[in-house]
Amino acid sequence: MLHLHSTFDAGGKERRAVALMNAFAKEGIGGKQIRHAVVSAVPEAIGARAALDKAVMVTFPFGFPPLTGKFSVERLRKLARAMQDFDLVLTYNWGAMDAAMAHAMFAPSMKLPPLVHHEDGFNADEAGKLNRWRNWYRTVALARAARLVVPSERLENIALTAWRQTRGKVVRIPNGIDTAAFTKKPGPKAIPRVVKRADEIWIGTVAGLRAVKALSRMVEAFAVMDDRFQLVILGEGPERQSIVQTAIDLGIGHRVHLPGFVPDPAGAIGLFDIFALSSDSEQFPLSVVEAMAAGLPVVSPAVGDVALMVAPDNLPYIVPPGDAAALGAAMQELGDSAQLRAWIGETNRAKARAEYDAGAMIARYAGLYADVLGRAAFP
Repeated sequence: MLHLHSTFDAGGKERRAVALMNAFAKEGIGGKQIRHAVVSAVPEAIGARAALDKAVMVTFPFGFPPLTGKFSVERLRKLARAMQDFDLVLTYNWGAMDAAMAHAMFAPSMKLPPLVHHEDGFNADEAGKLNRWRNWYRTVALARAARLVVPSERLENIALTAWRQTRGKVVRIPNGIDTAAFTKKPGPKAIPRVVKRADEIWIGTVAGLRAVKALSRMVEAFAVMDDRFQLVILGEGPERQSIVQTAIDLGIGHRVHLPGFVPDPAGAIGLFDIFALSSDSEQFPLSVVEAMAAGLPVVSPAVGDVALMVAPDNLPYIVPPGDAAALGAAMQELGDSAQLRAWIGETNRAKARAEYDAGAMIARYAGLYADVLGRAAFP
C-alpha cells in the first residue's frame, strides 16, 4: 500500500491512518501480509511516525517524486511511474491531489493500481470559501479514483456537488477510536514538561499547529479567564511561535503550555477538564471523538460536523465560527461548574462509545479496500 499524504505530522487524518495501519498489522486482519510505503508532501513533516506500532512493516521511501510543484506532464508522469509497483494507492487531502491527477492521466497506459482518495478538510486558504479552480482540478483528478472517502456529511455534500463525484464513488466513514482506551484517568505527570496541580482547571486541545486551527484565537479567548485556569495545547507545527507570542503579548505566557506532540492521546487527554477547538475549518475531528470518549465537555466553533458529533447537552457550547468572545464565554461557563462539566462529559462519553468506536471504522475501511482490490476480504 502506497500512502501519499499532504503531511504526515500528527493531525487527525494522520492519526487515523496510523490507527488503521496498526490494526491491519494484527493477526486476523492483515497479519504480516501488508507492506506500507508512506510519503509526505512536506518531507520533514512525519511526526505521526512515532505512533506506528513496531509490527507495522513500513518504509518512508527516499527520492520519491515530489507530490507538489509546478504543473507539468513530465512531473506527473514520474509520479505515475512511481505508483506502478504497488497494489493500492491511497492519497490524502489537497497536498496529494497532483498524485491523483497523475493517476487519472496515466492509469490506463501504465496499468496503475486502483487509487482511493481520502479528503478530511481544508487549509486556511479554503476555510471560508472553496476555491473554484481547485474544485475543477479535484473533479478532473478524481475521475479515475475507485473511491473518495470523507468523514463528514458536509464533505460528502461538497464531493457530490462542487466536485461532481458520483454517489457510488463517495463513501462516508465517520472517524472512530478505541473508546475504552480513554476511560483511565492519567496521572498528573502524564504530559511531558507540564504537571497538573490539584487546584488547576485545564482547558486543552490536540491539534497540528497550523493557521487553519486558529490557535492564537483560542489564546485570546482564554485570556479573560483567571489564574485557576491553564491552557494546554498538544501538537507541533509551523504556528508554534505565533501562538507563544500571542500568549506573551496578552500577559498569560505562564499559563499557556505547548509541550509538543504526544504520541498517545489516550494517556493525556484525560488530564483536561474542558476540551476546546478554535478552528476555522474542521470536518469530523478525531480529537473531539477522543475528548468525548474521555468524558469531557467540548467547546468549539460550529464547523464541519462538530454540532452533530457532540451529545445534545453539549450543544450550547458550540459557538459561531471566528467568535473569540463566544468561545471564551463558553469556556468560562463550563469552567465555573464542575457539576456541569461532569454531566456533559458523561453524555459525550456515552455517545462516543455508542457511535464512534474504532471497531466499526476499521471494519468499514477493510471492507472498502477489499472491495476496491476485488477481494472477498482484506488483505
